[in-house]
Amino acid sequence: MKYKNNHNVVYSCKYHVVWCPKYRRKVLVNGVDVRLKELIEEICNEFRIDIIEMEIMPDHIHLLIEVDPQFGIHKAVKLLKGRTSRVLRQEYGWLRSRLPSLWTNSYFVSTVGGAPLSAIKQYIENQKKV
Repeated sequence: MKYKNNHNVVYSCKYHVVWCPKYRRKVLVNGVDVRLKELIEEICNEFRIDIIEMEIMPDHIHLLIEVDPQFGIHKAVKLLKGRTSRVLRQEYGWLRSRLPSLWTNSYFVSTVGGAPLSAIKQYIENQKKV
């Protein structure tokens, strides 16, 4: 197992995160999915969040990420959802007309410790094949 560290913490905090567009609408299509992936990668690079795996479905997103425990998973998800919503709604006007807000208020998060990382990674990779 690989550990990371910041100035005073050595950690391995991996999370499986899932969230959906408002009303579970299938709006992550026609280029929105590609742009969303780019935005998530940019934000994660900026805040030193490691993306282990990512898959964007028409009506939800799966992320397997590693987050510094001092930064926190809630802050990471809030940042990802907030910034991607703002940018995507600016760039794709039809999202503003179809939805009052892009994302639901809720999300799913699970620490990755019980199941082998490879099993979760394979699960996310196989999402589009279901």
